Amino acid sequence: MAKLILTHEVTGLGEPGDVVEVKDGYARNFLIPRSLATPWTKGAEKDVTAIRRARKAREIATLDDAKALADSIAAKPVTVTAKAGPGGRLFGAITTAEIASAVAAEGGKSVDKRKIEIGQPIKSTGDYSVSIRLHPEVSAKIAVKVVAG
Repeated sequence: MAKLILTHEVTGLGEPGDVVEVKDGYARNFLIPRSLATPWTKGAEKDVTAIRRARKAREIATLDDAKALADSIAAKPVTVTAKAGPGGRLFGAITTAEIASAVAAEGGKSVDKRKIEIGQPIKSTGDYSVSIRLHPEVSAKIAVKVVAG
C-alpha cells in the first residue's frame, strides 16, 4: 500500500489535502503520473495545510450559499457553440472548461471546471444534462444546449 497526499479531487477517493492509502499500482500508474497526488513524507505533511487552506478559499462557504447558487444555475440553460460538420457531429468534444466559461457568460458565478461532471462525452449538437458539485452535499443539474457555430 502506498501513502499519498491528494493534490486534486479524485472521485471516490478524496479531496485535495487528504492523506490516503491506495494500492501501489494505482499510485504508480494513475495518480502520480497525472499529478493527482504526491507521495507522503514527513516534510510533505506541511504542504497539506497549504493545500487545505487554498481549497477552503475556493470552495463555497456555507450549505445555504451552495443551495442558492444551485437554484440560480439550474434555472438558466447554458448554450455552448462549437464547430460541427454535417449531421451535427462536432469536431472534437465539449470540455468542462467550455461549460464553465458558458456558465460564467450566462451571468452565473464562475464555477470550477474540475467540479463539472459530464456523464458521456458530448460529441454532437443537442441538449444535454450536466452535473456540477458545488458543495459536498449540494449538486446542481444544468441543461447544456450545444449548437453549431
